[in-house]
Amino acid sequence: MFQLLIGTNLPFMKYRRFAYMLSGALVAATVAWLVAHGGPKYGVDFTGGTLLQIRLGRTLAADHVRQALDAGGLQGAELQQMTGENKNEFLIRVQEAQGHGDLFARARDAIQARDPDVAVELRRTEAVGPKVGSELRQKAIWAVLGSLGAILIYVGFRYEFKYAFGAVLALFHDVFVTLGVLCFTGREVSLTVVAALLTIAGYSINDTIVVFDRIRERNKALRKEKHSRVMDIAVNETLSRTVITAFTVFLTALALFLWGGEVLHDFSFAMLVGVVFGTYSSVYVASALALETWIGLDRRKGIAAE
Repeated sequence: MFQLLIGTNLPFMKYRRFAYMLSGALVAATVAWLVAHGGPKYGVDFTGGTLLQIRLGRTLAADHVRQALDAGGLQGAELQQMTGENKNEFLIRVQEAQGHGDLFARARDAIQARDPDVAVELRRTEAVGPKVGSELRQKAIWAVLGSLGAILIYVGFRYEFKYAFGAVLALFHDVFVTLGVLCFTGREVSLTVVAALLTIAGYSINDTIVVFDRIRERNKALRKEKHSRVMDIAVNETLSRTVITAFTVFLTALALFLWGGEVLHDFSFAMLVGVVFGTYSSVYVASALALETWIGLDRRKGIAAE
C-alpha cells in the first residue's frame, strides 16, 4: 500500500489550544457576518425569481451592463460577470416581482439600446416561485440539521459520549466555517451548495471515524500512557491515510473548480474549503475535544489524567 509520512511522531495535542483559538475566531467571524447581513445570501433556488446567463458578442464592463439594465427597467437586478475566458458572459438574477414578461428579451433590448452592435445570446435560464423557494430553504435547513443529528446518534452508539461530542462539534465546525467562507467571498447559498455541505459532513465524519477507531485500539493497548499520548500515537498512525485521502479529494474538487463550468463553481469551491477544514477538524476539533471530554470525565471520577 502506498504511504506517506511513515513513522511520524508529531505532538498534535500539544497545540490543540491554538487550534481552539483559530476555530473560535472563524466561527465568531461567521456569526458576526450572518448577524450583520441578516443571514446568508440565498440564491434564486431559495428566494424565488429568475436567473439568466447571457453571452455578449464582445466583452463589456459589468458597470456598463448594469447601467443598461437599470435604464431598461431592470433596476435592482443582480449582475455577476464571469471570470477567465468567459468575461463576456453574465449572470442576471431578478427577484420574483420583476420577473414578469420575457426577461431575456427585456435584458437583450436594454443592452442593445445602449450598444446596438452587441449580440446577446441566451445560455440558460432558471425560474423558481417564492413559495417553492421558501419550502426548499426550509427543507435544506432540516436536511443539514437532520444529518448532524443522525450522525450524533450513530457515533454515540458505536463509540462513547466522549467521542460523539467531539465528532458532532467537528461536523458543525466544518459546515459552519465553510458557510462562512462562502459568505465572506460573496457566494450564494443554493441547492448545489447545500449538496456540497452535506457531502462535506459525510467526508468529515468518515475521516473522523477512522481516527477514532485507531484511538480506541491504542487506548486498549496503551492503558498506562497518558490520554494525550494515546491521541498523538493514533493520529500519527492514521496521518498517511488522512493526507492521501484529503489530497486526492482536493485534487478532484480542484479539477471541478477549474474546468467544471460555472454551474459547478460554487459546489466545487465549497468542497475545496470543506476538505481542508474537514481534515483539520478530524485532528484539532474532533480528537482534541474528545481528549478534553475524556480528561474531564476522569477528573470527575478522581482519576489523574492529561
